[in-house]
Amino acid sequence: METLLFTAELVEEDGTYKLVVQDVVRDTVQITPVPKSAVDKLPTFLSVLSSKLGTTPTRGRR
Repeated sequence: METLLFTAELVEEDGTYKLVVQDVVRDTVQITPVPKSAVDKLPTFLSVLSSKLGTTPTRGRR
């Protein structure tokens, strides 16, 4: 059985980006501005993380 602990969304608004992370257990939300350079590197970062953890990236939620 899966238990959702956190959700994360990367949102673009008027050319600026923010990361919105919701702690589902504690019912809190944190919002952090993210530079475009970090947004551009996100796919690479996720690939590196997956390879280090020995996992295969998945698309969408199960």
